[in-house]
Amino acid sequence: MRVLVVEDEEELADVIARGLRLHAMAVDVVYDGEEALEMAAYVHYDVVVLDRDLPEVHGDEVCRELAAGNAADRILMLTAAGQIRDRVDGLSLGADDYLTKPFAFAELVARIRALSRRAPRTPPSTLQRAGITLDPARRTVSRDGREVALNRKEFDVLHELLRAEGRLVTAAELRRTVWDEYADAGSGVLRVTITSLRRKLGVPVLIENEPGKGYRL
Repeated sequence: MRVLVVEDEEELADVIARGLRLHAMAVDVVYDGEEALEMAAYVHYDVVVLDRDLPEVHGDEVCRELAAGNAADRILMLTAAGQIRDRVDGLSLGADDYLTKPFAFAELVARIRALSRRAPRTPPSTLQRAGITLDPARRTVSRDGREVALNRKEFDVLHELLRAEGRLVTAAELRRTVWDEYADAGSGVLRVTITSLRRKLGVPVLIENEPGKGYRL
């Protein structure tokens, strides 16, 4: 599960992120609304944990834009305001759930997991290119009708390459979208993943490398 935590109280945001990572979630953290919209423009999140009172771009506007653009499957809004009207307002903007501060961390985890189990807002489309078929919903891959078993990172790298539709995808882009910002995703890790992915997909090799630039399929 990939989660974006948007919270301007940096200490609280970092505590939340560390706790969620202990529950096997990949977590990115930003501290204002503008950064949240920038991150969501190139990374798809299963759940966005969104503080309502944000600098730069208010949380209400972030929520509205994320919900309208399907940048995240689910949005959990955090706020110090606990009145019923505040909850109604947040949900009307497109939030899927609402949690008031202070909150129990166990409840936050439970709500995130509950949101992630809901059906996506829009079913992801099957991607096809050069004989490869990738189904994001079922997380299956085949080449010329032959099923290919991939681990999670291999699948996610292939997904990004297919989405690019032949465009060169830089190593930085792949590290940013497949690994969270605290993961050890140096060039060596990416190269190992690409090498394994090429081997599993078989010949002829479909993933091209432009040294120093990136990869394309």
